[in-house]
Amino acid sequence: MFSKVSGPVRLADQVAATLSEEIESGRLAEGDRLPTEVELVRQLGVSRTVVREALSRLRNAGLIEPRQGIGVFVLPRRARPLDLEAADTRAKVVQIAELRRAIEGDAAHLAATRATAGDLTRMREALDAIDSAVAAGGDGVDEDLAFHGSIAESTGNTVMVSTLRYLGEVLRGGIRVTRANEARRNDFLEAVREEHHAILAAIEARDAEAARRAARRHMDHAAARLQDADDGFWTEAEDLEVDLDAAP
Repeated sequence: MFSKVSGPVRLADQVAATLSEEIESGRLAEGDRLPTEVELVRQLGVSRTVVREALSRLRNAGLIEPRQGIGVFVLPRRARPLDLEAADTRAKVVQIAELRRAIEGDAAHLAATRATAGDLTRMREALDAIDSAVAAGGDGVDEDLAFHGSIAESTGNTVMVSTLRYLGEVLRGGIRVTRANEARRNDFLEAVREEHHAILAAIEARDAEAARRAARRHMDHAAARLQDADDGFWTEAEDLEVDLDAAP
């Protein structure tokens, strides 16, 4: 059914995009059972870890459902959380930044009043992980998502957490393009780092309004940095379209 995947884009992203396309096109219809994990590994030529990560993303996006002892099945098609079909790459990622501004501003506000000591530790560890990933030559996308995810989880609002997970693939694509833009300049990277730490500092200080402002300011600046990117960057960013188009 599937061809082996390869190339510069992360393998888990490619596998998630491939499976999403099969579902969106109807070749894998509602109620169909996906090939087994072993079979996907064989057909796609990737590791079990890659397959599991891709399936996890599709599950969080509401496309598939594992059933104990039976297999993984395609769920009924649900309405897209965002209409991205008509937008070009620049418009997509700016719109995603605007969406994140609304959700994550409120998440930071709630986190400042509800986060436990353990939650704060996880946030600090997530920021350290971003620094480590960048220092090792990585893009820090997963670590960036983990930081913002830790804030949402600290709110105790399961609907908010579930919504962010549902939007995970859209957010992942936006963050990947955003961080690719910011990696072009050291001052951008340092600004992002300072913005992240400002959010955490406000949450640790239990200043809810300051936390909301810091989170919104972070997304405003992310959108501004994207708007300032030249046409050459956006031409290169088209290579990252798979992350955006994989979203349900």
